[in-house]
Amino acid sequence: MPPSPACWWPRHAARPRPARRRRRDAAGRRRRRRHPGRAGAAGLAGRHRRHARLPGWLGRHPDGPRRAGRGGIRRRARPFERGGRMSRRALLLAGLVLAVAGAGALFWTRDGTADRAAPVAAAPAQPVGVGALGRVEPASRIRKLNQPGGFNVARLDRLLVAEGDRVEAGQLLAVFADAVQRDAAVAQAEAQVAQSRASLARIRAAGRPEEIEAQRARIQALQAAEASARREAERAEALLPSGAGNIAAAERNRFAASRAAAERAEAIAVLERLQRPRPEDLVVAEAELAAAEAALLKAQADATLSRVAAPIAGTILKIYARPGDQVGNDGLLDLADLSAMDVVADVFETDVPRLRSGAQAEVVVPGESRRFAATLREIGWQVRRTTQAGTDPVAAVDARTVEVRLTLGEEGRAVLERRSNMQVQVAIRP
Repeated sequence: MPPSPACWWPRHAARPRPARRRRRDAAGRRRRRRHPGRAGAAGLAGRHRRHARLPGWLGRHPDGPRRAGRGGIRRRARPFERGGRMSRRALLLAGLVLAVAGAGALFWTRDGTADRAAPVAAAPAQPVGVGALGRVEPASRIRKLNQPGGFNVARLDRLLVAEGDRVEAGQLLAVFADAVQRDAAVAQAEAQVAQSRASLARIRAAGRPEEIEAQRARIQALQAAEASARREAERAEALLPSGAGNIAAAERNRFAASRAAAERAEAIAVLERLQRPRPEDLVVAEAELAAAEAALLKAQADATLSRVAAPIAGTILKIYARPGDQVGNDGLLDLADLSAMDVVADVFETDVPRLRSGAQAEVVVPGESRRFAATLREIGWQVRRTTQAGTDPVAAVDARTVEVRLTLGEEGRAVLERRSNMQVQVAIRP
């Protein structure tokens, strides 16, 4: 006979059945409904076994129902019973840990006061370098040469260089189609200048010697004619009172004497003009010469605008137009002096106080295993938005930066002279 329920643990009745037991009981009820005749002694014994389970602490008694057989049922300790035993062990272990910690704290404090270690002096902060993105650029900058005529729409006639050619300062690079017309205008202006100069020279030289001598001889003849005319006029005047003279003849003689005097005076003025030019004529001739020279300068300037010359000695980097083409917005060609190369870096405005001229730096070039030395040469005078586009998706694209220039060493110049505008990384040492 199973033990009496009075020996169960008091909490056993109040604890709900586990889900596993509920499922098992439900399965047994279904089997009994399907096969009513089978519900015999086995089913009854099963029900007795289910209702005869006792608390785990009773199963450890020597005389308890721990052993299997008619007098008892082997059972396992329930989870809540195991939890109770482990809780007591955990409490004991926690108490032991607290006791050890208290003893250690008491030993460490020495009468309640902890020994404080002497403060360690902080090491002085080392100066920090500056990192930035940069681009490779010739020290002379890249010169973009365009058609000098501005709004002129003349086409390119001749191109005298190719990409990679080394040119000298002032060397002719290209000629446009309107150069012939402008050269003709120059020739016309030069002829006008020559004419004006000859006129001025003639005025300054006055008359030739033979002209002067001829004019003097004419003056002498006019003087003799004037003297003869005056004598005739005097005789005619003397005959009038006696009635022998004619009034008309006397008047003709007086008129002839006056005309001879006027002609002599005119001849004298011409002689003076032949010997010395008038100031007014000199002023007019000089003004005409100045106007002709100004026209010549303008024509020469126009002719220069139909040609492109190298402003500096350097290398042709890129050609954008060919003979027969009209020069577009990209210009005619790019020219730069590759004998000295720079790295132009955009440094954040907050890092500028840590920069100094002459600071050493390293340049990291993508695709190169080595680093190239550089020297900080120039620090910009303006703060502007950054122009270097990095690969960091969270970088501040509108950061405020200052442009600085670093001079590459000879090794870096030799490697990067064909890589203008290449993006590099710059590390400036403190």
